[in-house]
Amino acid sequence: MIPSRVLSITVCSALAIMIAGCSSTADNQASYYQTAETSLQQENQRIFGESTAQQSGAIDLADLIPDENLKTLINNALAGNPSLQQTLLSLKASELGLVSTHADRLPSASASLSTSRSEGSDTEFSLSSSVSWQLDIWSQLADAEQAATKSYQSDVALFRAAQASLVASVMKSWLELVSSYRAIVIEEKRLALLETNEALIIQRFRNGLGTLESLDEAQTSTSKSRSDLAEYKETLASNKRALQLLLGEQQSSIKNYPTEYPDVWLDLSALPQQDLALRPDLQAAYLAIEAADYNASVAYKEMLPSLNLSASLSDSSTSLRDALFVSPVWSLLGQLSAPLFQAGTLKANHEIAKLEVVQSYQSYRETLLNAVNEVQNAIGQEKVLNTQQQHIQKALTSARSNRQQYEQKYRSGLVELSDLISAQQAVFDLEAELDTLQYQQLSNRVDLGLALGLGSSNT
Repeated sequence: MIPSRVLSITVCSALAIMIAGCSSTADNQASYYQTAETSLQQENQRIFGESTAQQSGAIDLADLIPDENLKTLINNALAGNPSLQQTLLSLKASELGLVSTHADRLPSASASLSTSRSEGSDTEFSLSSSVSWQLDIWSQLADAEQAATKSYQSDVALFRAAQASLVASVMKSWLELVSSYRAIVIEEKRLALLETNEALIIQRFRNGLGTLESLDEAQTSTSKSRSDLAEYKETLASNKRALQLLLGEQQSSIKNYPTEYPDVWLDLSALPQQDLALRPDLQAAYLAIEAADYNASVAYKEMLPSLNLSASLSDSSTSLRDALFVSPVWSLLGQLSAPLFQAGTLKANHEIAKLEVVQSYQSYRETLLNAVNEVQNAIGQEKVLNTQQQHIQKALTSARSNRQQYEQKYRSGLVELSDLISAQQAVFDLEAELDTLQYQQLSNRVDLGLALGLGSSNT
């Protein structure tokens, strides 16, 4: 009676401690979750206001540029990019790790068969089998499984983030090809005109109508343009190699790309949902908080008593059949154990686990702040680039009109050739600047889509 009563008291005391500990852990958990969700809602409200769209349907990042050739390259990149494939293999390994964690909650069984023989005696067969099971009285194993599940879900979200980042990189590299090609076209037009002007200056110089300084200036401008053109062509080749690297290809399959900028659709009011919670990196950070909380609970329950059941079956005989099937000896054991002294190791592990919860929360805050910064920067860039394009377009219109006037005056002998060349150069400079601004705006729209959480449906 006395041992049974002592055992009951011990179990009840442990249960009371467990309830108090679980309550404390749950309070901390709810506090961090609530704080994280409140911070997210506040940032959504601050950025998007009350006009958050709630339309049905999903939009992929690739849908921003409706080009079939580009979508083919994106699919090739998702299937062949080595870095993404490494992440996928790590994710599959993490998924298999869930099987091991789940198995800890189930009974384990083992069996062995051995033979022995000594001089003057028959061979003896010995059979033993055992089944053991740790009763999850404190839900410690369940918490460990939940922690592993949350960690795996976080890995899944990070993989989706890697997919979205790769898609954005392919799209921006695609736009860079167009930008490089257009830079070549503009420079070729400039060079053709400079060569024409140089030939005219040489002819005038031979006729005694020009100066050596004008000839030197013309040759300098022509040589500079040839140098720039060579650089632009190498930039185009380099961009092709960079895109090839993203695709994970040894030989380039890039054959067709547009020579004009495609439309990059982006209408915030038409997006299915404006919510930073769509970002997979934020989802991963939130799941990491959950995983850390479960791990802290596991670390606390390591200090509580554990109950194990084990059953064994054994026999030995000179006959293998008798050893297997005739009158085996069985035993059943229930064992209650509790840690008494481990020099503060378990308590320290629990404190470390609680610090990791706080660390996960701070990591979530950092991810949220970065997300807000990326969205605000992209929105700000969209506005300023649009304004810059309007001003440069007006300047280009004026420069073209000015060039026409200088051409007419030069034919009438009212201005020098150098003045006409300066007017022509101004047009080419503004065309190149406007083209660069257009590329920057389209590339920024891809960044904005990525910052808003648009991803890839190819999972």
